[in-house]
Amino acid sequence: MRIYNSLTKHTEAFRPIDDRKVIMYVCGITPYDQAHIGHARTYVFFDVLKRFLVKRDYHVYHIQNITDVDDKIIKRCKESGADPMALTTRNHDEALELLSKLHVLKADAYPKVTENIPQIISLIQTLVQRGKAYETKTGVYFDISSFPSYGALSHQDLEAIKAGSRFEVDESKDDAADFALWKKTQGEILEFDSPFGRGRPGWHIECSAMAGRYAGRTLDLHGAGRDLIFPHHENEIAQSEAATGEKFCNCWVHTGFLTVEGEKMSKSLGNFITLADALGRHRPNSIRFFFLQTHYRSPLDYSEDGIDSSDEGVERIFNSLGLIRESLAAKEGQHARHTATGHRDPEFRKESDQLIAAFYTHMDEDLNTPEAIASLFQLLRLTNAHLGLDKMDREQLEKIQIAIEEMLWIIGLQEERPALEGKLEALKTLLDELGVPGASASDNAEKAIELIISLREDARKKKDYARSDMIRARLKELGVVLEDKAGVSGQRWKII
Repeated sequence: MRIYNSLTKHTEAFRPIDDRKVIMYVCGITPYDQAHIGHARTYVFFDVLKRFLVKRDYHVYHIQNITDVDDKIIKRCKESGADPMALTTRNHDEALELLSKLHVLKADAYPKVTENIPQIISLIQTLVQRGKAYETKTGVYFDISSFPSYGALSHQDLEAIKAGSRFEVDESKDDAADFALWKKTQGEILEFDSPFGRGRPGWHIECSAMAGRYAGRTLDLHGAGRDLIFPHHENEIAQSEAATGEKFCNCWVHTGFLTVEGEKMSKSLGNFITLADALGRHRPNSIRFFFLQTHYRSPLDYSEDGIDSSDEGVERIFNSLGLIRESLAAKEGQHARHTATGHRDPEFRKESDQLIAAFYTHMDEDLNTPEAIASLFQLLRLTNAHLGLDKMDREQLEKIQIAIEEMLWIIGLQEERPALEGKLEALKTLLDELGVPGASASDNAEKAIELIISLREDARKKKDYARSDMIRARLKELGVVLEDKAGVSGQRWKII
């Protein structure tokens, strides 16, 4: 696999330190507010990266911090009167729940700042002892002039950083660009004891301390949105490497900016979209698929029309997969063309194998999900055409089914039948009306639908089209749509 390294500005072969283990650190949210769609785009991408590495037989140890000590949290709590621990716990728990609905796999560790204060203090003490940091009346600061390669990640030199800096004025600092490792406070709602006096950690030091504690070595991958390249990730490198003398991370990965209607997302502009809002309007698969149709490093403009279009694309994928499964499940003696078990189609095998390989080739080249998805659609079109032939290559179809299911796992699309169980009682009532006791469906809504479909099939065989049409119409009223597919035994259905 090759991936773009923000540090070198090149797409490089990915080589983890251990042959089969990858340590990946992803900056987590600062839970002073609800998670938004910008968060979602970043975490969906890193989820795909993680899934792809797993499919490449790596064990991925995924660390994602929780910044539960921050100026924004303090400000929000002062405004609302909320308890900071209660606020951050509630918002982070909600964020994880929403991300799980987007099929984002959980991290292996979610370290909190509040749980790592001793490690943070120890790291600051090391930096002071090594002459890389100094204490003033307002706090402890990192001396960026003591780290010659400062600016390497953001690709700007030290003088340019100083000249363009818009740092908070603090006359106690040696240089305006020096950043805080520890902020001294007195009587603040979030503060801790330390050898430097009461206070709280600066923003950047937390990730260095927690990465060091949980990884125990140089990181293979570290990432977040590109807005964190400077100053956050730049500062992480400086303080980590100044303290240990070792490389902090081998590969830095950053996602592109997300805008809404061409503008940066902002509550003041009225275009701030929370993840809860987005999931309330769209299916998880559609949101996820929308993100992945743009390369992760490219800017992405969020649009409702774009997600609606993605919804249609997802439906085409699962409809095609359903047809493949149904063709393979056809019973012996039914539709002879489905049971040509020994038939081989060399051209179909060659073309489909090439498209399966193309998916992985594109993923191997900097996680190019748009091109990988295009290969998936080409495979589906090719396979759909093959399903219409008099003789099908069953063995190759089985291989394609497994391949598609694996591709969908990598990009994180899951088959969804929303609110099915909520329709159980209405389906039982319809069964009663059709002369079959609803109790025969037990407590299984899917079984109830299959029973109703079998009654419609009986009506069609008897040419009782009025009854057949009535059943279809009644199911549609309940939000269940039947799809009659020529040449395929049985019927497909979906929830709308």
